[in-house]
Amino acid sequence: MTSTPDPTPPAGSLDPAIAARLKRGADGLVPAIAQQYDTGEVLMLGWMDDEALHRTLTTGRCTYWSRSRQEYWVKGDTSGHIQRVKSVALDCDADTVLVKVDQTGAACHTGDRTCFDADVLTLLDS
Repeated sequence: MTSTPDPTPPAGSLDPAIAARLKRGADGLVPAIAQQYDTGEVLMLGWMDDEALHRTLTTGRCTYWSRSRQEYWVKGDTSGHIQRVKSVALDCDADTVLVKVDQTGAACHTGDRTCFDADVLTLLDS
């Protein structure tokens, strides 16, 4: 059995106005896209619940929920590849978070700068 984060964090965590707007998946998570703030480079996709978003907003460091390890993790705590938060926005449907960061080192767990540069697909002719 896999556990998921509690979609209802303790009182005093995420601002209730933000929590009320979020549209979470059945697992209580929303996708969080990390983007380099000054170049627009898309770095990675992670997952956040209310607590991870609260920690991200209050610490200035990206905190994600690891679906495989079933725990919170702060980007860079073990690798040194830190994401310093510059801004956080919700998309128009409030079901995706965009975190603009200043990335130190690799964003991808493979050691690449971005998770989106190793497997570029070719467009098919229409």
